Amino acid sequence: MGTEPGPLFICIAGMHGNEPAGVEALETVFALLEREQIVNQGFCYKGCLLGLIGNWRAYSQGKRFIVKDLNRQWTLENIERIRQADPAQLDSEDQDLLEILKLVHTEIADCQPERVVLLDLHTTSAAGGIFAVATDEPESIRIASGLHAPVVTGLMRGIKGTTLHYFSKENFKVPIAAAAFEAGQHENPVSVNRAIAAIINCMRSIGAVCPEDVENRHDEILQNYSDNLPKIADLIEVHAIKPGDDFKMLPGYRNFQPVAKGELLAHDRHGEIRSPTDALILMPLYQPQGSDGFFLVKPSEVSEIPSSGHAF
Repeated sequence: MGTEPGPLFICIAGMHGNEPAGVEALETVFALLEREQIVNQGFCYKGCLLGLIGNWRAYSQGKRFIVKDLNRQWTLENIERIRQADPAQLDSEDQDLLEILKLVHTEIADCQPERVVLLDLHTTSAAGGIFAVATDEPESIRIASGLHAPVVTGLMRGIKGTTLHYFSKENFKVPIAAAAFEAGQHENPVSVNRAIAAIINCMRSIGAVCPEDVENRHDEILQNYSDNLPKIADLIEVHAIKPGDDFKMLPGYRNFQPVAKGELLAHDRHGEIRSPTDALILMPLYQPQGSDGFFLVKPSEVSEIPSSGHAF
């Protein structure tokens, strides 16, 4: 908790247990904040910071999930089922979701913030560009665009039950905005640096730290890696995978790599899977667990995200 009032900033890493970069980044940021208070007498953190490992059971085993994808479970119906269920009957991801909710609501009660901001940190199994994901809320769009990475729109319609779907003003008594950040490939050590930069930039953007306390290099880390990538990309299609599909992505695809209509992308038990259109490929699946084979996006006709000002 900071020494002055401000937002409650919730940063979740490891929502998928095989994505350690965000966890390492959070640990580093907490250490940097402790050091900053010692070396910078004028430093003041405003509000509260809550760092969470989302699926810590899967994280301890290096798996994306134990029973099911935790970042597809955040629907109202599923949360109500978990809350009403016998705790002994809950599976691993059910327990994780319930624990996250308890921690978040406890922190809101303790901090009494005027607003809440959630940043969900991820990495991908493929190499290539970083990107941010926003909801349709103006403050979410402002936060995502401030991360100096391409903002992918439409993903909220392409998949269901993510943290971004649930952490919205409809489900909390306090104003809340959520965004996600994809920091790069799972095992790439530079992904940790990008996640650190995203966390610190977000702190500055929401007023938790003063701009003069943030080095410009955090902007540069993200801007340099986003060069030649679209500022905004719109979702065209998601190739969903069902159990037993035996999906196999062709090797070598990278995030934001162009693909042509009819290009062979993958195989499954039904045969060849080809691109239905000219597009950019995103998150091609190169890991054993996952329910999405790849995403196709296209650069948006809108070259800049409109500035919304402060939504609260």
